[in-house]
Amino acid sequence: MIATPTRIFLLSLTSTLALLWQLPTLHSAERNILFIIADDESPTMGCYGDSNAHTPNIDAVAADGAIFLNAFATTASCAASRSVVMSGLHNHRNGMYGHQHGFHKFSSWHNVVSLSLPRVLANEGYRTAQIGKYHVAPEEVYHFETYLKGNPRNAPSMADVAKDFITDATDKRPFFLYFATADPHRSGGVDDTSQCKLKPNLFGNKPNKGSYPGVKEVFFDPTNVTIPHFMTDTPETREELVQYYQSIARVDQGVGRLIEILKEAGLYEKTLLVFTADHGMAFAGGKTTVYEGGLRVPFVVRNPYEKKRGVRLKGMISHIDIAPSLLDFAGGLDAKTNGPKKWADPNQYWKDKAYAAKENRGPRKGKFESYQGKSWISILDKPEAEHWDTIFASHTFHEIQMYYPMRVVRDKDYKLIWNIAHGLPYPFASDLWAASSWQAQFQQSLDAPYGQKTVGEYINRPKFELYDMQKDHHESNNLAADPAFAKILDQYQKKIKAFQKKFDDPWITKWDYE
Repeated sequence: MIATPTRIFLLSLTSTLALLWQLPTLHSAERNILFIIADDESPTMGCYGDSNAHTPNIDAVAADGAIFLNAFATTASCAASRSVVMSGLHNHRNGMYGHQHGFHKFSSWHNVVSLSLPRVLANEGYRTAQIGKYHVAPEEVYHFETYLKGNPRNAPSMADVAKDFITDATDKRPFFLYFATADPHRSGGVDDTSQCKLKPNLFGNKPNKGSYPGVKEVFFDPTNVTIPHFMTDTPETREELVQYYQSIARVDQGVGRLIEILKEAGLYEKTLLVFTADHGMAFAGGKTTVYEGGLRVPFVVRNPYEKKRGVRLKGMISHIDIAPSLLDFAGGLDAKTNGPKKWADPNQYWKDKAYAAKENRGPRKGKFESYQGKSWISILDKPEAEHWDTIFASHTFHEIQMYYPMRVVRDKDYKLIWNIAHGLPYPFASDLWAASSWQAQFQQSLDAPYGQKTVGEYINRPKFELYDMQKDHHESNNLAADPAFAKILDQYQKKIKAFQKKFDDPWITKWDYE
């Protein structure tokens, strides 16, 4: 048979198509989820108007997606907050009252397995992986199929480690990657090159302006940074802030590398990208408090299936909303129960597992069938939409010796803090106590200023703190003892009680017994 040009072309085309058919495609998976959570980071980014920050990659995501201007953690403590993120339940409800450390062993109830974010997404057909900081327990409750190992202080390197998981074309399931940096948490000793007597913490940065492999470190000038309202303008504060901002810039580079990987694989337009932090920055007045510096968090979302871009959302959202929102995106949220469509009875799951003691399964009330948060997926194109009209927060412990329960309600008008343990001095996390920015003021006297308070006022707190959020964003003027605000105080006390009842808070009994 004579090989005509047409026949040669057809044979060539057939062979090419057959070869392409055998090749794995990187474009099959839809509705992937990349969830990025930083450690101890406030909304100190360019997209939030912070001129100090160098965050071009996160800013670009915000410009190409949506940014929540009023996003709040439910508690400013690492493990407790992460349990909320992964369960959609307040930490007093999921059982992780404070830090998950070997000698503490705070952990969530076993029956939370029915709402656990990696579990419910796996039930919806997702392949799941985690890299970086984990810091929750039990592992079987918050179980991922794959655990990747990377340096959580080097976000670009972590991204490279995660590349094979993200781009795995042999598995046709969509992916859920939980990407958790250790930056900008305090760590790594102090900067001995400082001229101050009290040396600044390095916030995970290399000493002597060193750099991590593959990272282009960004250095900052202490004289140019703006001081947050809850801190005092001192040389010590400025020196610590530049270390903090350098650490954040490293996180941003990791986000940039992740975006590169998604785009190269043809997955950027098929992947929901969420960036947030477990709670506010690790400075006195931030982390472990329920002040704005502790509870306000960055929250940037890019939904590739949402047409509207650059949306700046005013509605208040909470960390309890994350699990139901991601499950909603995946198509697995039951609108009637506000829980998983494929809900699995936790008692059946643990039935033949003797190591899960019956008394550790969870409180008798409720079946862990519904999330306490609600999805924000439907409002990503609605800048004026409300989500919650009132935010509730519930801090109880940081480390186990730091019992200082606080309950908070905050709306656009007022914020009420109930310091349940107000008779005790406020307990400090060890890293915050040692911070040069705090010690510089503490070592002067109890009358020395710290942010909007004195050192003594910061340590010894009243039973109630009431702030006018329209006129007093900085929480500087406590109105709780002002007779003119007695009715408002009573109104917001009732709001706290109502939320405690709604969200099954055992500490509601403190109204009657203390």
